[in-house]
Amino acid sequence: MTLRLTHLSHGGGCGCKIAPAVLEQILSETPYAKGIAAAFPDLLVGIETGDDAAVWRLNDQQAIVATTDFFMPIVDDPFQFGRIAATNAISDVYAMGGRPLFALALVGMPLDKLAPEVIRRILAGGEAAARAAGIPIAGGHSIDAAEPIYGLVAIGVVHPARIKRNNAAQAGDLLVLGKGLGVGIYSAALKKDALPEEGYAAMIASTTQLNSAGPELAEIEGVHAMTDVTGFGLLGHTLEIARGSGLTAELEFARLPVLPQAAALAQAGFVTGASGRNWASYGASVRLFEGCADWQRAILTDPQTSGGLLVACSEAALDEVMQVFRLHGFERAAVVGRLSADGAGQAIVTP
Repeated sequence: MTLRLTHLSHGGGCGCKIAPAVLEQILSETPYAKGIAAAFPDLLVGIETGDDAAVWRLNDQQAIVATTDFFMPIVDDPFQFGRIAATNAISDVYAMGGRPLFALALVGMPLDKLAPEVIRRILAGGEAAARAAGIPIAGGHSIDAAEPIYGLVAIGVVHPARIKRNNAAQAGDLLVLGKGLGVGIYSAALKKDALPEEGYAAMIASTTQLNSAGPELAEIEGVHAMTDVTGFGLLGHTLEIARGSGLTAELEFARLPVLPQAAALAQAGFVTGASGRNWASYGASVRLFEGCADWQRAILTDPQTSGGLLVACSEAALDEVMQVFRLHGFERAAVVGRLSADGAGQAIVTP
């Protein structure tokens, strides 16, 4: 019997993330919560708004972008697991408007269960994703762990004036999502051997597509805020933008790009535990349309592994934003909503 990576861990991909409400409790006593971050004026972005990466100013022309991301297997193929994990980690640099420079590997493997050649394939997958991004994996750290874990520390560079945070959206901005939703739903179906072959292919294609449009999007004057949609689902990361910017987000369900068969699988009950934890964490800040079905809510809260960029931009910048997405191969990129000054820090979902 072939050993399955997804059976060696209690969760997979960005669905492993600590639930938003629990994470907020854990971080409540950090230096930012205590108001002492002003001691580091060159730390341009820290943890204060749950942004995608830290940014440290070197000079007037350069700032370092630093981030880390790692998780347990979302697929059984070791090479693809490595590719997905590395693509996901590098995405946080792109989401800040930065260009990646190099990465370090984070490796935790159950050496009593996985042969060295399997672990080697995971690392090879990560190296393939890094090569696609044009960067080396220059080192790292490894431990013997109870469950397989892989990811990267990713380092990039950005002009301080081109940093795209998740808290600078403006009233009237449109919300554009770069990739289709449903990766968590696919992973739930995969674990139960219910994901069709074409669904698996779509899952791999989406999760290994680098969000390389980020730096070009950051150069568009009308792009005000940006993040990537990962473990907290579309609703969670939309709320981060709304709360950080003091605005209300309105999402139109019918306009959401959804991966093929994801809706049907959600209706059949293939959802992750993380989806429910996400809703429990932030559902009080969301107003769903009347008659919203459980499967529709599951798509909204579905944890995305290596998900798409979520861009807040002016209407005047929309054509340019869509052109950049298309040039980078994001055929599912779509306008999914709008931000307004009515209320603050909440999300409204319409049909």
